[in-house]
Amino acid sequence: MQTSSSGGHHHPLSVAGILVSLGIIYGDIGTSPLYAIKAIIGPNVITQELVLGGISAVFWTITILTSIKYVYYTLQADNKGEGGILSLFALIKRKRKKSYLIFVAMIGAAMMLADGIITPPISVSSAIEGLRFFNEDFNTLPFIIVVICGIFLFQQLGTAKVGKSFGPIMFIWFGTLAIMGLINIVKNPFIFKALNPYYAVNLIASFYENPESKVVTSGFWMLGAVFLCTTGAEALFADLGHVGKSNVRVSWGFVKTCLLLNYFGQGAWLIGHIGETLNGVNPFFAIAPNEASRIYLIVLACLAAIIASQATITGSFSIISEAIRLNLFPKIEVKYPSDSDGQVFIPFINTILFIGCIAVVLIFRESSAMEAAYGLAIALTMMMTTILLREFFIVKRHNSVFIVFITTVFLGLEFMFFLANLIKFFHGGYVTIAIACIFIVLMFSRYRTTRIKKALREFVPINTYKDQLMELSHDTSQEKFATNLVFMTTSPKEAEVENKVFYSILHKQPKRADNYWFVHVHVTRYPFTCEYKVDEIVKNDIYRITFYLGFKVEEKISQFLKQVVEDMVKRGEITNIDNRYHLVDDEKLSGDFKFLILEEELSTENDLGFWDRLAIQINLWFKSFTASPEKWFNIDKNLLVIEKIPLVIKQSMDQTLVRLETKPNY
Repeated sequence: MQTSSSGGHHHPLSVAGILVSLGIIYGDIGTSPLYAIKAIIGPNVITQELVLGGISAVFWTITILTSIKYVYYTLQADNKGEGGILSLFALIKRKRKKSYLIFVAMIGAAMMLADGIITPPISVSSAIEGLRFFNEDFNTLPFIIVVICGIFLFQQLGTAKVGKSFGPIMFIWFGTLAIMGLINIVKNPFIFKALNPYYAVNLIASFYENPESKVVTSGFWMLGAVFLCTTGAEALFADLGHVGKSNVRVSWGFVKTCLLLNYFGQGAWLIGHIGETLNGVNPFFAIAPNEASRIYLIVLACLAAIIASQATITGSFSIISEAIRLNLFPKIEVKYPSDSDGQVFIPFINTILFIGCIAVVLIFRESSAMEAAYGLAIALTMMMTTILLREFFIVKRHNSVFIVFITTVFLGLEFMFFLANLIKFFHGGYVTIAIACIFIVLMFSRYRTTRIKKALREFVPINTYKDQLMELSHDTSQEKFATNLVFMTTSPKEAEVENKVFYSILHKQPKRADNYWFVHVHVTRYPFTCEYKVDEIVKNDIYRITFYLGFKVEEKISQFLKQVVEDMVKRGEITNIDNRYHLVDDEKLSGDFKFLILEEELSTENDLGFWDRLAIQINLWFKSFTASPEKWFNIDKNLLVIEKIPLVIKQSMDQTLVRLETKPNY
C-alpha cells in the first residue's frame, strides 16, 4: 500500500533542476550586491583600507557562513529532502530530548518569517532606485508597490513554474554580475589584495569619521552592513525542498563565482575614487561602462529583485508548512501546485506577507532606510540554526573536538554580526523584531495549547465502550440523533479514539444512531494516494475507517465515506442501511448521515494558570481566522454538527461549601 510517509521527495541532479534552483534559491543572496557595498561605505570617505577591508569581509563571510556552514554542512541535515530550521528541529528532536530546542526552533523560524517581510521591499526598492541615475527626483514608490503586488499575485502558480520562468533570467543576471565585475577588475587588479583576511580584521579594528557629522565610529559596526551579503543563506536552506541539495550545491559554485567577481569589481571601481564620498551614488550601477549598459543593468536588476523576493516568500511557505506538521501553527489551507510536497503555496501566509511588505514600503519609502531594519532578525535565525546544527552533529556522532571547533567558529561570527546589527534596532530593526515576536507568540501559544491538550487527552479502546454504544443504538426510548453518526478522530491507532468522543455520545447528550463511524485521515508524502482501510468493531453498529490520502488529494470526507459505504453494502459487510436512503442520491444521503466535529473551548473554571489560560485564548482567537472544519474536510454544512466541549473537564474546587441550618446574621 502506498501510504508510507517516509522516504520524502527526491530531486535528482539535472540541468533543469539547476536552472530551477537559480530561479528559486538564490534570489535573495543574488541581489545582495545591489545594496551591500553601498551600505558598507555609507557616508564615509573612500579609503584604500576601507575598500579592501569591506571586500575582504564580504569574501570571508560568504566563504565561511554561506559556503561552508550552509551549502556544505547544513544541507547535510535535510529531513527527507526538506530544509529550513523547523525541518532541522524535526530531524533531531526524536533523538535529542531537550526541551529548550523547541524554543530555539520557534525563535529562528519567527525571525525568518519576519525577514520574508523586509526582503521584497529592500530588493525591489534598491533595483528601481537605479533610475535615479537619470533623474534624482524620480518617484519610485508607485513602481515599487506595483511590482510587489505582481510578485504576490504570481505565487499561486507554484514554485516549479516560477523557477522555470525565473531560472533563465537569473542565469543571465549572474552572468551579467560577473562580466560587470571583470570589466572593472581588469582596470584595477589591485583589489585582489582583499583576499587577505588581514584587511577584514583591520576593518573591524579601525575607526572612521563621518565627514558630515564628524562623528567617529568603530569599524566593528560596519559588520552590520557586511552581513547583508549573506542574509539569503537561511532562505537557501529553507527552500531546499523545492529543488534538492544536489542541484543547490552544483549551482552554488557558479553563483558564488559570479557574486564575488561583482563584489571585487565594485571594490576596483571604489579604489579609483579614493578620497571621495558616494554622495548617493550606488557602486553597483556605477560600475556599468556606459549609459546603455546601465539601463540594461537597471532593468535586469528589477527582474532579479522580483526573483529575490521569491526566495524568501517560498522559504516562508516551507517554514509554515513544517510548523503545521509540528503542530506549531493552526491548520490552514496549503496548496500543492506541483506533485512534490516540498513545493507549497499557502494563501493565508501569502496575504499576510503581502500586507506586511506594502506596510514596510510605506513606512520606510527608501532602500537606505530599509537597510536599518534588515539583518537583525536573520542574524538571530542563523544563530539558532547553528545551535540546532550542533545537536545534529551530536546525533551523527561527529568527533567532539570537531563539533566544538566548528560551532564555535560559526556561532562566534554570527554573534559578532548580531551585536553589530543591534545598533540598527532603534533605526528600524525594531520592526522586524516586533513582527517576529508576533509569530513567536502565535507558535508558542499553539505549542503550549497542544501540550495541555496532550496532557488532558486520553485515547481509549473502542471496545471499552462498544457495549454501551450498542445498548444506546437499540434504546428506542432515546430520540434518534442520526442514522449514521460520524466522528473525526486524530488517533493513529486503529482500535482507539479520544475519550471526549464517548463523553459527547454517552454523557453530554446521548446520541443514538444506527451506526457509529470513527474516521481518521492519514496524509501521505505521495501526491495522489487515495486508499482506505475498514476496521469492523461491531457488525452493523461500529466501524473505524482510516483514509490514506496523498497531500494533493482534496479531503472530501463526506463523498469518500459515501463510496466506502456503497462498497461495503455491495460486499455484504453492512446490511442495516435502510434502502429508502439510496446511496447514489446525495440529497437522501445527506439526511441519513451526520458528521460531528468536537471543538474545544476554554471552560470558565479550571485548574489552568494565568499563562496557560492566556496561551489557549490566543490560540483559540487565532484559530478563528483559519479554515473552518467543513473546509478542512470538505463536509457539506447540511451534514455537519459542531459541538463545543470544555477544554478542561475537571474543574477546580478551591473552596468547600458549608451547609447552614439557620439564617445567618450577615
